Amino acid sequence: METARDCAGALLRPLTFMGLQTKKVLFTPLMHPARPFRVSNHDRSSRRGVMASSLQELLSKTLDALVVASQLVTLVLEEDGTVVDTEEFFQTLGDNTHLMVLEQGQKWTPASSHTPAGRPPQRRGIAKITFDLYKLSPKDVIGCLNVKATMYEMYSVSYDIHCTGFKAMLRSLLRFLSHAAQVTGQCLVHMGTYMLQVLAETEEQAVPGSRPRRGIKSG
Repeated sequence: METARDCAGALLRPLTFMGLQTKKVLFTPLMHPARPFRVSNHDRSSRRGVMASSLQELLSKTLDALVVASQLVTLVLEEDGTVVDTEEFFQTLGDNTHLMVLEQGQKWTPASSHTPAGRPPQRRGIAKITFDLYKLSPKDVIGCLNVKATMYEMYSVSYDIHCTGFKAMLRSLLRFLSHAAQVTGQCLVHMGTYMLQVLAETEEQAVPGSRPRRGIKSG
C-alpha cells in the first residue's frame, strides 16, 4: 500500500507543478513593449520624444521631459484634443502619436490658430510662385530652373526647365529660331497672297469693263 501511495504521489507532483505554472502564466498581466510617442506643451513651444509602455509611464516621463511641476495634468491628442485617460484607449494609439499635456486652466487649441511668441503671423494669399535655380553637374553653364506655383496653400504645380549644357542650350535655341522662322515665313506667304487678292479686286472695281455690242449690219 505504501508503495502504491508513493507511486501515486510521484505521479501527481509533476501534474500539480504544471498546473501551478499554467495558472501563473494565464493570470499574469501581459507587459506591453515600450513604444515611441511625441509630446508637447499647450503652446507647442516645447516638443520631446519619449518611450513608454503604459499610460502612467507616459505621464511620468512626459512631466519629467517637459519639466512640468504640476501633477494635475490632462493628456490629449494634439491633432483634435481628444482626452486620453484610460489604459485601453492608450493601447490603441499608434507609434509616434503626437500628444499634448494641458495643465490646470489650459485648453487645447488647433495648430493653425496658434502663433508662437516672437514669430509674426503668416500672411496667406491666393497664389505663391517660387523659382529655384540649380545645377545637375558642375559643367553646366546655366543649369536647371524649377518653377513652383502654390494656390490657396493647398494645390501646387511645378515645372522643371533643364539647360544641362552649352550644346544642349544652343541646340534648343536653334530649334526655336528655326520653328519661329518657319512660322514667320508661312505668315508672310499668307499675307502676300491676301494682299494680291485685295489689289486685284481693287483694280477690277477701278476700271469699268465695257461689253461689246452685237448688232446686224445692213449691206
